[in-house]
Amino acid sequence: MLRNPFRDLDQKKLRRSSDALKTQNDYYKIVNKRIGVFALVIILVFSIVVVRLAFLQIRGEETYTAKLESYTSKKQTDMTPRGMIYDRNGKVVAGTVSALNITYFPPKNTTSDEQWELAQKFAKQFKTNHDRFTLSDYQDAYLYLHTDANGKKDNGNNLLSGNELNLGSADAEKLKRERITQEMVEKEFSEEDLNAYAIFGAMRRAPSSQLKVVLEDVDKEIVYYLEEHKDEYPGFDVDMGGWKREYPYGSTFRDVLGGVSTSVQGVPSELKTYYEAKGYSMVDRVGIKGLEEQYEDLLTGTRKVSEITYDENGIAVLNEINSGKNGYDLHMSIDIELQKKVDDVLEKVLKNASNDSRRQYFKNAYVILMNPQTGEIYAMSGKAKGDDGKITNFATGNYKAGVVPGSIVKGATVYMGLTEGVIDANTIFIDAPIEFKGSQIKASYQNHGPVNAVKALSVSSNVYMWYTVMALAGVNYVPKGPLIVNDYAGIVRLMRSYYSMFGLGTSTGLDVPDETSTSFVGNSTDVGKFLDFAIGQYDLYTPIQIAQYVSTLANGGKKVQPKLVNTATEVNSDYVVYKNETTILSTLKGKESDLDVVRAGFHQCVLDGNCGGAIKSLPYDIAAKTGTAESAEHGGKTTNAALIGWAPYENPTLAFVCLAPDSDTNIGTNLAGNICYQEIMPEIIQDFFKKYPIDKKD
Repeated sequence: MLRNPFRDLDQKKLRRSSDALKTQNDYYKIVNKRIGVFALVIILVFSIVVVRLAFLQIRGEETYTAKLESYTSKKQTDMTPRGMIYDRNGKVVAGTVSALNITYFPPKNTTSDEQWELAQKFAKQFKTNHDRFTLSDYQDAYLYLHTDANGKKDNGNNLLSGNELNLGSADAEKLKRERITQEMVEKEFSEEDLNAYAIFGAMRRAPSSQLKVVLEDVDKEIVYYLEEHKDEYPGFDVDMGGWKREYPYGSTFRDVLGGVSTSVQGVPSELKTYYEAKGYSMVDRVGIKGLEEQYEDLLTGTRKVSEITYDENGIAVLNEINSGKNGYDLHMSIDIELQKKVDDVLEKVLKNASNDSRRQYFKNAYVILMNPQTGEIYAMSGKAKGDDGKITNFATGNYKAGVVPGSIVKGATVYMGLTEGVIDANTIFIDAPIEFKGSQIKASYQNHGPVNAVKALSVSSNVYMWYTVMALAGVNYVPKGPLIVNDYAGIVRLMRSYYSMFGLGTSTGLDVPDETSTSFVGNSTDVGKFLDFAIGQYDLYTPIQIAQYVSTLANGGKKVQPKLVNTATEVNSDYVVYKNETTILSTLKGKESDLDVVRAGFHQCVLDGNCGGAIKSLPYDIAAKTGTAESAEHGGKTTNAALIGWAPYENPTLAFVCLAPDSDTNIGTNLAGNICYQEIMPEIIQDFFKKYPIDKKD
């Protein structure tokens, strides 16, 4: 039998075909397996998505609904009523009362021209004015209202010429404004136009998406009319929940209290960045100067929040969603009735001075009453008389105005000498005139002969102070010899260092936003000036610095920080949210016995009658020191008067300062005398202790 020659080949093909089929079958298995895995993954993913969606719908609905609303709805925030300010006895000094305000919120798709027409109509109907226009407002009005020869608004381009027209917008705007004056605006436009622009400007203040107060504290007649004709003034409405600031004591202490901006004024432009960083809107009302500014964070409340929707006419509707919260109430250390009495005394003496030729330059007076233990200020009065004779409040002068203090600083000079070891309590100098080569004779007001430290303070010996600082400077005094000071800058620096230990020449930390932080420093290179410095005739100090100085003497060496506010409380509650604790800034490092010498000198001044008979005759144990300083004002024709002190001598509750710049003549011998101890402080001290009694002296 013949063997098939193709059999092997056929079998090989068959085997290859079988292998291919097997491979193909394996491939399908792999694909099917992968499809199964992929399907499982898809099922798991969809399961997770379904579970997540269920979670969002069931458990996260409120959260995500709120987020959606925050992205799609608009909110309006409004200031809530400001906290009250009370004096130490609970009397309202700055109050918040309800007021009716006219507001405006732009309807949808309102154009600028439509708003201008509406502003004209509103101003005419309600007889508004532009009395509160600033220069910036006048400039804004000009740029908006001015038209070219064809009656087309030109944004004030008529003020530019030539190449100026090619300036960038910012530079061009600046140049235009520099050329616009109030006078030219009032000449160019009618009273009606400017009155209308006052309303128009209020309607268009930034931010555009917020409600604007157009008129504040309006009469009910205006409210009634607007309510009846609201459809004629789209966007205008009445705010029944408005408020305004009232000051029941009028101008008393008002310059220290400060004020509050109106809703029309909003945030001052110079403070825009500061308040925007704190979350304020530019139309928010804020404290302006004084305590209103210093305690803004406490006085301002938590804002009311409303949701803005629109009705079918495109008019905004505000729906309150958070009523907010009123600001905290402040409680001052000031006794407002006592403050009024001190004001009255100062005003009286300034008026009476007009009848005394020796006091013709007497224009300002200051008095501070302070607790030397706690720093609480009971009263802080300042008065200023203008050239027209009108007297106004100037209590802020107590922390802004520098005064040549005179002999009241001698306590610090003696303490410095004692602490540095150049004198002791028993050191005696002969109070007699001294003279240096090439200079005038220097002397005390009168010669006192031998004096120790206590008597030197009692009689106000200049010579004792000069010998003390000469010893500090290493000066060997030779009558009519040269004054040689090896380190003039060093001795002045040392003296300033000691005086600052008492608060003289440094910031006291008074809780106001604008205290003068340093003394008004002399800078003469005349080596003899350190002698003048020793008797208070070189650097100038503010009255509050002097109050801190005398309080340090009174309380035994603790430099206490003065304060005008004690606490802040919840509205209509005694719950304290802020307490202005007593702060001891530093303590004198010298020996207690050295300070006792100075205190004894002040006490002896009263006991010996050198602080005036009226002070000595008061039924209280008082320590005090007078001061007279030559003034550089008015050609050296005047002197400053001062009186500082405390009572009672031990454990004092009152430290006082009186300063009367230019209150006496410096010519001849017919002097008017120290008005502080003659006319001002005796009456004030009596008034104080009638309200806050102490044991009378034996």
